[in-house]
Order: sequence, then C-alpha cells, then structure tokens
Amino acid sequence: MQDHDIISAAFIRGSLVSFSISAIPDIRFGDGALSDLPAAVKSFDSVGAVLLVIDAFLAQSGLAGKIGAELAEAGVKTQVFSDFSGEPKLAHLQAAIQVAEGADMVIGIGGGSALDIAKIVACCAASGKDPMHYALAANPLPKNPLKKIMVPTTAGTGSETSATNIFAGPEGKKLWIWGPETKADLVILDPALTKTLPANLTAWCGLDAFIHAFEAATNRNTHRGAQFYAHQALRLITGALETAVKQPDDIAARGDVLLGSCFAGIAIDNCGTAIAHNVSHALAGLAPVHHGLATALGFEATLGWLVEADTPELNAAAKACGVANAAELPAFVSDWMDRCGITRSLPSAFKPFDATDLAREMRAPENQPMRRSTIRDVTDADIDHFAAAVMALPKGI
Repeated sequence: MQDHDIISAAFIRGSLVSFSISAIPDIRFGDGALSDLPAAVKSFDSVGAVLLVIDAFLAQSGLAGKIGAELAEAGVKTQVFSDFSGEPKLAHLQAAIQVAEGADMVIGIGGGSALDIAKIVACCAASGKDPMHYALAANPLPKNPLKKIMVPTTAGTGSETSATNIFAGPEGKKLWIWGPETKADLVILDPALTKTLPANLTAWCGLDAFIHAFEAATNRNTHRGAQFYAHQALRLITGALETAVKQPDDIAARGDVLLGSCFAGIAIDNCGTAIAHNVSHALAGLAPVHHGLATALGFEATLGWLVEADTPELNAAAKACGVANAAELPAFVSDWMDRCGITRSLPSAFKPFDATDLAREMRAPENQPMRRSTIRDVTDADIDHFAAAVMALPKGI
C-alpha cells in the first residue's frame, strides 16, 4: 500500500525470504463483462438495494440509468451518488454515506476516486461511523462492511484490488484508510469502459499503474509473490500503453493496460510504493494535480538516481520492461513518455510554490513510509535535489 509501512517481508538479498500475499478478490475480465453485473449482484445473498458510486461523466452518459434499470429488472433498487470530482474529500464521503442509507451493497464504477469512495462508504455505512474515525488507522474497521463490487474504468490506480483508500481530510491533506475490510468482494474488468478515456488521461493513468508495478517490484518490501504480478503488469503496460493512447478503440491494448493496472494494484497492496509516490503525494499536498501525472513526473526525476543501486530486483524489472538492465531504464522511460504524449509541466496552481515548499511536503510524516521503503536511503539532500528538479518544470502549460 501507499501510505503506511509494509512489514510482510524482509528485504534480504541472497537468502530465502518468507512472505505472505494478501487476499485477492474474485476478478472477472472481458470485453462487455459489465453486462453480467445484475447476475453478479444477485449471486450475493439478500441484496435488495445497492448504492452506485459512479463518476459524474459516466452517470451523465446514461450508464447509471442503464445499470439502475437492469438492476431493477433483477429486483434490486439502486441509489446513485456521483456528486464528486477530483480526489475524494471528506465531504464527498459524508454525502455518499447519507445516500447509502438502506443499501446492502456498494458498487463503484469509475476511476480511483469512485472506487475509494465506494470502499470507504461500505465500511462507514455498516458501522455508522464518520470516515475520520478510521483515518490513519485510528480505530479498527468494522468486520461486517457492506458487500462491494468494483468496476475500474481508468486503468491506473489499481484500487479495485487494494486495501488502501485515499481521501483529503478537513485540512486538505491526504489521509488513508487501510484494511482488508475495505477490499472488494468482486472486481469486474471491462476494457470497453476505458475506450472513452482521453489520450492524456490514458497516458497519465497508465504511467501510474506502471510505476505502481515498478516500485512494488523493486522497493525494500518486495518479494517474489508480489513480483509475479508486478512483472506481468510491467510487460502488459509497456507493451500496450502507447497503442491505447494512439488507437483508443484498440480493445486488446485497452484490455492489456486494464489488466496490467489490476495486477499492479495487487503488487502495491502487498509491497507498497517508493520515492516517486513520495513526490506525487507531496505535490498533491501543495495544489491540485492529477495523481498519474504527478507520479510520472516524480518517477522520471528520481529514476536515474534510483537505478544507481543496481540491485537484482531493479534489473529484473528492467527485463520485464523489455530492456537489458536497470541502467537503460531512464532513457527507455523518458522516450516512452515522449511517445505517449506526456507533457512535463505542472498546473498553473503551482506557480506560488517553489522547491522549498515541495521538499517540506516530501518530509511530512505522512510521506515518510514511501521514503523509507525506497531501496536507496533518501537523504535530505536527495529530497532537496528531487524537489528542485520537479519544481523547475514549466507551470501552467
């Protein structure tokens, strides 16, 4: 996971390391797989009403109405919550909990925000507690959350298989709610749902998924169980993302990126992330920025430094990407980002801030787990260097 320490495995090179793999939800993949949603809902006992948490764009496209009508035919009432934008905020969660009254199940359809809201609401609606009751593991999660079906549409966050859920607290800082109780009971992967994602969002989300897999496969917490999923995610995403960006109707490419994102989510659920996510979470602490873009910028700024560690894990990840060794990764990644149309710039909201501001956020307590999990020791001087590199990027382009 992204925001607290992983202790499932010790990083001991040259010896047999014990590890555990967290529970993986039931996953159903296929073009048109969403059509099986009513039957999937009915496969759970005693579901008479569901809360559908869905991205506003998808709701406005008619998808929410279509799903509601199909569920009604199956004898299931649907309540819809789509009044949110950007990353989840406490107010979004509280509003969704109110709409969830009487629901037996929560269905999340959309990007990571929709899925995180859905998973948190499934716990809070069952317990009657406010999300802040569970933030930063302040209290144990309820053991009887509402049933959960997650349907990702952006192929980026991997939230559908993760026990980590991110939201902005009352002061705007990122907080997390973590626990197996938040995990989906069923994941539906339908690549057709990703075809309308614009090219820039396809690229940003795909890079986010790629970095999830890369960091989980190479950080201090990594182990062979997670690498099984992470390396396959690297192969799928590097092989398909450029095509998905440039040929949005290529359902095979869309499917590979979506499946790769899901596998990357399994990997970070077990091993967490590292320095690139320290940067991206710190950027989000300053001003609004798409998480995938922020993570890609942080990854490119730190990768040359990272691969100097030259570990077997870094070289294995490089080979999964189709390059000979870790030393070749920075050039490969930068060229790939170019081909996928990634513009190296920050939103105009970052104009009031400088490297000192970003370095301060990178040192914030909530971002230290990602710093500590990085395979190289991250010194304060390193943080200053990375912050300077990122904040030197153009702003507002």
